[in-house]
Amino acid sequence: PYALPLDKINVANPFLFARDIHGLWFKRLRDEAPVHYCAESFFGPYWSITRYKDIIKVDTSHDIFSSEPAITIGDTQESFHLPMFIAMDRPKHDEQRKVVSPVTGAETLRHFEPIIRQRTIDVLDNLPIGETFDWVESVSIELTTRMLATLFDSPFAERRKLTRWSDVATAIPGMHIIDTEEQRQQELLGCLEYFTDLWNERVKKPPGNDLVSMLAHGEATRNMPPLEYLGNLVLLIVGGNDTTRSTMTA
Repeated sequence: PYALPLDKINVANPFLFARDIHGLWFKRLRDEAPVHYCAESFFGPYWSITRYKDIIKVDTSHDIFSSEPAITIGDTQESFHLPMFIAMDRPKHDEQRKVVSPVTGAETLRHFEPIIRQRTIDVLDNLPIGETFDWVESVSIELTTRMLATLFDSPFAERRKLTRWSDVATAIPGMHIIDTEEQRQQELLGCLEYFTDLWNERVKKPPGNDLVSMLAHGEATRNMPPLEYLGNLVLLIVGGNDTTRSTMTA
């Protein structure tokens, strides 16, 4: 990073992370340009904030900084924009988040503890002994997706669809997962169709403790337009899958 002019530094370059060399790039920005403008990148122009106190200031100054219409640095696809509560400002953000937050509450987690223990034992006990295996595929993805299917109360046998939709939602076109933005759109519309069927089932029943039921019956979410429903589904799928899978893998 020290061989480049400061205005050419681009910490959004994914290859810095793939090669695990991003640390020095961020250090230079923290030392020399903690509020930095990158005019050219794969994602377009963007600002980066790299000092802790500045990040906290931005994150907590809701009257100054906005999360809308998106929290990613790439341009929003106007033809296929997915509203989601993480990319909304108050009060709508708080109202929608409150609908699904009980799923990670202390009482719910106590209920899930025996299930998590049983499934962890089952996954680990069925690993091959004395031969090489793929930890990500056999443990990280399998255990995470089992629990995610439970949180949505979606068909258990089809749980790997959740993994696919998480990957599709966060992938860069042309880098193994999807080839084009059009492919992403079509696959995520398939996700919407799948979960619309579940929504129609849950809305006819008394409110349950699964995420689809919470969204279908929540005062702040029950009248969402289809793409907003899809946006919040994608948020919950990625949040429940990608972070947990990556943590277990690490």
